[in-house]
Amino acid sequence: MTEFQEWAYTPKVKEHFMNPKNVLIGDEKFDADGRGIVGNIKCGDQMLMMIKVDRAKNIITDCRWKTYGCASAIASTSILSEMVKGMSLEQAYKLSPKDITKELDGLPEHKIHCSVLGDKALRAAINDYYAKTGQKDKIEKEAAKVVCQCMNVSDTEIEHAVLEGARTYLELQEHTKLGTVCGQCEPEARKLLEKYIQKHFG
Repeated sequence: MTEFQEWAYTPKVKEHFMNPKNVLIGDEKFDADGRGIVGNIKCGDQMLMMIKVDRAKNIITDCRWKTYGCASAIASTSILSEMVKGMSLEQAYKLSPKDITKELDGLPEHKIHCSVLGDKALRAAINDYYAKTGQKDKIEKEAAKVVCQCMNVSDTEIEHAVLEGARTYLELQEHTKLGTVCGQCEPEARKLLEKYIQKHFG
């Protein structure tokens, strides 16, 4: 490994990739209160997130996960699983890829999108917990249309990507991973990209 490659990731990213925390190993038993799964195994990026909740205090007490993603996805989810312990469900739900990247002391720009699956799976797990415990009123439902079926990317997420700086289709892919599997969503995604650029910056 060259010196350049050695410094491509921060020490925290290396640590969480080489020694990931809270990974669900094999047939390990984990009595989850909430379970969320996102992504598509066909493209190699799929995330399973499971949480245990202290119902009296409304906080996450434990977390396990499994992914078929890359090094950055593994490191991102590992540190996320540590971040949420002791956190209220409301706080955990609001965690974003930016929060995860900051906790890792940064990711290479072209790898920031790898932190997307973890927070999506976490929100899915929290919503699953709410559904199972009769708290469906707490489930946040976005009035969003899924544009990329493979990566479960909505029009709302495309708009957020534009607000965060995406101006080209390639930049949109880097933010969301949209269109990286079958590519059928590209025409609609390009139209929405232009629409939101015009809406916010035209």
